[in-house]
Amino acid sequence: MHIERRAQPSRAMQLGAPFLAVAFTLLITSALVAWAGAPVGRAYALLLEGGFGSRFAWSETLTRATPLILTGLAAAVAFKARLFNIGAEGQLYVGALAAVAVGTHSALEAAPVLAFALMMLAAAIAGATLLVVPAIFKSRFGVDEVVTTLLLNFIALLFVSMMLDGPMKDPAGMGWPQSVALPDALQLSKLLERIRLHTGLLWALVLALALWALLRFTSLGFEIRAVGANARAARFAGMPVGWVNVKVALLSGALAGLAGAIEVAGRTGYVTLDMSPGYGYSGIVIAMLAALNPLGVVAAAVFVAGILVGADSMSRAVNVPTYIADVIVAVSLLSMLVAGWAANYRLTLARASAVETDRASTTTHAH
Repeated sequence: MHIERRAQPSRAMQLGAPFLAVAFTLLITSALVAWAGAPVGRAYALLLEGGFGSRFAWSETLTRATPLILTGLAAAVAFKARLFNIGAEGQLYVGALAAVAVGTHSALEAAPVLAFALMMLAAAIAGATLLVVPAIFKSRFGVDEVVTTLLLNFIALLFVSMMLDGPMKDPAGMGWPQSVALPDALQLSKLLERIRLHTGLLWALVLALALWALLRFTSLGFEIRAVGANARAARFAGMPVGWVNVKVALLSGALAGLAGAIEVAGRTGYVTLDMSPGYGYSGIVIAMLAALNPLGVVAAAVFVAGILVGADSMSRAVNVPTYIADVIVAVSLLSMLVAGWAANYRLTLARASAVETDRASTTTHAH
């Protein structure tokens, strides 16, 4: 048995891999749904209906997808350069905190446009700062960024908790640890009346398109792809690998920080410790489902958001635990990794047989 890379991966296999992964996921998780005592067909119908079956369902799905798109983009661009950013959750929170700190500053109340621009800039800088330090440590000292970015999540959340219980605590919050609310003039407008979907979705879509164009058509995008493909070869070709990692860290962290700012300005209005149900970690799953393609991140984020939203409806109707949504997302990631591997590699027995033949021939000649 021999594993070898396909000389020319099939385009059909690469395009069909996500659909095969989803089909396999639904097949596997149907056993769990049946184990819970629910009719599989009805449960999946309710799942799809709850996530995509009505105007309200679509609005909730897209509202949930907005921060997922941004954290997915943050993970995708970092992973593209093999800078494994596991800290998007912490970067999201510090971005949200920085946005509120700037947006509620009394000196900016008379200039909402300027305040909004500075608010978004502060969020991007805060998120970028939290990632650029691990990137520098990786480039200069070889420190594993997976460990540093993961641990920085806890440091960031503890810092946010300290601020919400201290200097930034809302005196009108009845003792709850939450920040002062953003002024109405700095909150994102709704796309449609009587729904939660806001213009942050447009921000996310524009940033996804911009990141796709950057990776595909710019010299920085070429450097990112080259460093991700083979850092040693890129360094031999004269590329500043360390500096590319720093630029990628600034971009990735800024996207995660903007996710926090847009979530505050578009949905919550203020920062709380339960503002994110794991958007930063889900962004990693989304980036992998999208094969690190920024445009694919949009589709993957909508898929994941629809599953999470639809699971609530399914749970209420047929009494299936909502945790099945997390299982579906996790299994779909594993299935996508296997399908992607199968599209690029294959198992063969031919070379193994040839090796045995050569060995037998050599033994015969030796005798």
